[in-house]
Amino acid sequence: MLSKEPDAQECDATKSNRITIAGFKKSNNFKLSCQNSIQIKIPVTMSYKVSAICLKVLLVAAFLLLLQPAKAQYNWSDFDAELKANQKLLGTNVVAMIWKGDSLIYKKEMGDFNSKTQAAIASCSKWLTAALVMQFVDEGKLSLDDKVVKYIPEFDKYFKGYITIRHCLSHMTGIEDEGGFLKKLIQRKKFASLEEEVNAFAARNIRANAGTDFWYGNVGLNIAGRVLEVISKKKFDILIKTKLLNPLGMRKTTFTDLNGNPVNPSGGAQSTADDYMKFLVMLLHKGKYNGVQLLSENAVAQLMQVQTTTEQIRYAPKAAAGYNYASGSWVMEEKDGKATALASPGLFGTWPMIDFCRGYTYIVFVKNFLGEEKANIHENLKKIIDKQIPNSCQ
Repeated sequence: MLSKEPDAQECDATKSNRITIAGFKKSNNFKLSCQNSIQIKIPVTMSYKVSAICLKVLLVAAFLLLLQPAKAQYNWSDFDAELKANQKLLGTNVVAMIWKGDSLIYKKEMGDFNSKTQAAIASCSKWLTAALVMQFVDEGKLSLDDKVVKYIPEFDKYFKGYITIRHCLSHMTGIEDEGGFLKKLIQRKKFASLEEEVNAFAARNIRANAGTDFWYGNVGLNIAGRVLEVISKKKFDILIKTKLLNPLGMRKTTFTDLNGNPVNPSGGAQSTADDYMKFLVMLLHKGKYNGVQLLSENAVAQLMQVQTTTEQIRYAPKAAAGYNYASGSWVMEEKDGKATALASPGLFGTWPMIDFCRGYTYIVFVKNFLGEEKANIHENLKKIIDKQIPNSCQ
């Protein structure tokens, strides 16, 4: 019930151009009381205006009620508790988001980070680069089975004419790639461009025959990035911004190095949780975003194809131990040679993931060094999500 009936002062529109409703308490009977009082106290034209306002309020309320069942079907208390318990370990500043179908069903911002905070995403960059390669494949400008030497003659000079683009996307080039993170960082500073770096890769020793073993690093994806530069005659950071990032509305994502270092397709991107989620949603929807097909369904299927066997993996970070690899991302779950869940975690701790069977994508966006223990956190978080969302592939 209303706390009181509206009086003439509150509903008299003949003395004022506005209606004062501060004296009312919220009630389902508000519309009726407001309309009845107004029809008695004010002219007919004003009555229609106020009735329209009341109708708009009711429509908004009805819309909000329609949203409630979608929210109500999930209980994120366990997920919240897991995030809270591991907040310090993850890096204090954390953004977690879950997208299902066409809706954002969960969002949590902790510490000083929000979903628009920009930070380095390290190896999460690899997934973006692999998608850009597939855009060129869609356009018929490139084949995954093309030899790198077709575009970079330097590889023939050092007898590496057998390495393909597919080998590059799956870290199966066989080119020597040793040294820790700091050593690689120092080595990259020697080069003025991606072209110089990739030509140096061509001169390195061969560790194994291409396609026979997996060694995680920066070599393969950076070679692929350089191939795209040769085909397009554009710098990689400009190219990916034009063809992939801008169409996705990823305005705060960039591969441009502000310190003047050469562009790094394998690990040089800066992004935000909001931006990277747009990329994940595009892949979840088989290459389509906002009604535009940015990647063909076949291209997305290629990105989901498992490229390794566990026996072939010679080196993988501890965070990815036991997983196979696709193209630019790790295979968290698979069936019949095809990934059903993919992830591309970065050294600084950000963890993007897609579960195609359950139809959701997830990102935990942080800036902290990723360790084996943190990988276990993400595995546990996925188990909690999976309890809420059924598997449609079984």
